[in-house]
Amino acid sequence: MEDLDRRKLLSALSHGAIFFSSLIVSIGIPIAILYVSNDPVVKENAKESLNFHINLYIYAVIFGLLSIILIGIPFLIGLWIISLIMPIVAIIRVLSEPNIPYRYPFIFRLV
Repeated sequence: MEDLDRRKLLSALSHGAIFFSSLIVSIGIPIAILYVSNDPVVKENAKESLNFHINLYIYAVIFGLLSIILIGIPFLIGLWIISLIMPIVAIIRVLSEPNIPYRYPFIFRLV
């Protein structure tokens, strides 16, 4: 496999891991890619994917707690929509521009 194809595959897999729906799997795949790959672009995409997943889980807990008083329900719906759209945008971007790591907007970078 050519390095560019491997870069595309691993970068897209790290961003698309959220669609596997399990907490351990969706965070475990980018962590595994982060430690297995030597490619700096793939590592940056895996870190960014981890940051996005962590941000989603933090926001889900906060909005879940707010839903007790009915304020968080629209935010949870919006978060669900964002969790579907943004990884698709990231996958399209890393497949079309494989030499540039994708950066999610409006997230805290913890990793």
